[in-house]
Amino acid sequence: MKTERHETFRRTIDKTLAGEVSLQEEKSLREHLQSCAPCQKYLSAETRVIASLNGFSFDVDPGLETKVCAALQLRAQQLEARQPSRQRWLWGCLIALLLTVVGSFIDLQFGSVAAAVFGVQPAHLRQELLIHWIEPSLCLLLLFIILPTLLAPSTKRKESVQ
Repeated sequence: MKTERHETFRRTIDKTLAGEVSLQEEKSLREHLQSCAPCQKYLSAETRVIASLNGFSFDVDPGLETKVCAALQLRAQQLEARQPSRQRWLWGCLIALLLTVVGSFIDLQFGSVAAAVFGVQPAHLRQELLIHWIEPSLCLLLLFIILPTLLAPSTKRKESVQ
């Protein structure tokens, strides 16, 4: 029980040194410190640590910042070069559209032949082709078209962070 009380006051000491203590906690801490040698010792040690950190400094090589910025810029250029160009995306979308249209046309033309072979009504077969072939193809095509737009904001956000 007494150890928990000391831990509570040690956390309060830490909060005091960080400047995050309330007036009530500060008053309670002062009263406790008058009669508790271990907590006084803890406060003294923590105060010395913070005082020594305030004088802590180090020198950095002036060229280091330039090297880091150059490395980051090179990496950004490498990542940008890996991304497909807009023209390449456009050609991919056009080819996907062409394949979707041609494939759908062929499926619908040979649908009556397939309906006769499988003994199904041509209208029913066309409906199934529409649901299972043409609609998914068009959805995938739409995904190809909007994918560059969806990816563009995330790359711009990354550039603004750098």
